[in-house]
Amino acid sequence: MVVEGKHIYIYGEKTGSKTLVIINTFQGDGSGIYSSIQGMTDKEICLGVVSDINWADEMSPWACPPVGKGEAPCTGGADKYLTVLIRSIVPAIKCKMASEPEEIVIGGYSLAGLFAVYSLYKTDMFSRAISASGSMWFPGFKEYTATHAFCKKPDRAYFSLGDKEAKTRNPMLSSVEEKTREIVDSYRGLGVDTVFEMNPGNHFKDPDIRLAKGILRCVT
Repeated sequence: MVVEGKHIYIYGEKTGSKTLVIINTFQGDGSGIYSSIQGMTDKEICLGVVSDINWADEMSPWACPPVGKGEAPCTGGADKYLTVLIRSIVPAIKCKMASEPEEIVIGGYSLAGLFAVYSLYKTDMFSRAISASGSMWFPGFKEYTATHAFCKKPDRAYFSLGDKEAKTRNPMLSSVEEKTREIVDSYRGLGVDTVFEMNPGNHFKDPDIRLAKGILRCVT
């Protein structure tokens, strides 16, 4: 279905799952994520994939210069998109489910992983967050998490990275592992059940599998 100009793909909506997982993605239908989940577990999970995201705007909490030559700058439209997600998109997905979910989990890859964590500070809708290869390098974000409170403390948070992601000459991107580990440590200090996992490869290796692993660690 299409809601607010976004294509929405829903999987497992008829299973009676008590958990709804929301994933924001740049493009595609998310079928690879759901197939990966099915290959790893028999647990019933309802997955709602929101596609056609304006990546550099809607997934960024504030403005950020381009990370490299030819890249677009981030323009900080996350708050506006989060309002649409909460008021229109999630309710539309819930209407397609066999029963009202008991919990809603938000997740994403790269900038969408950053957005998932950011959303914990802006709304109490989500009980858990998944940041697969999340952009914790984003300027000022680690400091933001240290100086702001959750709207509702999450039951669990999942972070992952590829073991080659920080091995870059780009000074902004090379900070990703250090900053991710610092956020993970701070969450654990706050009593949040926090999982951190390293995967083989760079930022672009096996995104569907990495997301599926995060989903399973967060809902099982």
